[in-house]
Amino acid sequence: MSTLMEHPEGLSLIVPVFNEKDNLEALVGEIEAAVGPLKTWYEIILVDDGSTDGSREIIRQLQRLRPAVRGLHFRSNAGQTAAFDAGFKAAAGGIIVTLDADLQNDPADIPKLMQALGSNAAAVGYRAVRNDSWLRRVSSVIANGIRNRLSGDSIRDTGCSLKVFRAEPLRRIPLFTGMHRFLPTLIRMDGGTVVELAVSHRPRLAGESKYGVWNRALKALVDLLAVRWMKKRKLDYEVIQDER
Repeated sequence: MSTLMEHPEGLSLIVPVFNEKDNLEALVGEIEAAVGPLKTWYEIILVDDGSTDGSREIIRQLQRLRPAVRGLHFRSNAGQTAAFDAGFKAAAGGIIVTLDADLQNDPADIPKLMQALGSNAAAVGYRAVRNDSWLRRVSSVIANGIRNRLSGDSIRDTGCSLKVFRAEPLRRIPLFTGMHRFLPTLIRMDGGTVVELAVSHRPRLAGESKYGVWNRALKALVDLLAVRWMKKRKLDYEVIQDER
């Protein structure tokens, strides 16, 4: 098994999976097509979050047939943040890419996000044109505005999973349920710099969305208030040297 020291400049692509069996083979193919030309070591970590539709078997099959694929499997559904956290801890690359399994994120955007990363701690995508219902689009605009107002940050699209991180600053961030949405803000709180880039957003062609407008609104508000509290209570001091 790879260790963190083996591929310090390699890529670890972390993909939470919950009941996405019809999208997985196409997703892996698109990731390989996007990342292969970069001529760097990479791994695709598919984190099965307790799927019940046969996704686990598809992941195991892909792992047997595609050398870059690694599968992690939860005993039961633990949520997207837990899936990202498990992937981050298992990752062997010095650069970590996150994206959804539903093919709405376009892997072809990964190289330009990596180029934008530069010396920053993170390069995060925002969906310039969203292929969702009008209700989800409007609710997203409102939610992002509220998040930025309460958190004091200016991230355009916290709900876009397509992001590229340097592994070292990312691993310093403790994760709690729901906190994956606020990783750019938390990285900035830790002193890292974050850049944003427009990315594609495609319509869902297979499977069903796991998130509705209302089933996560209250949880997201609670998470946001937690981030606001953390930001206000962050330690802020500077040690000065006595004159001799």
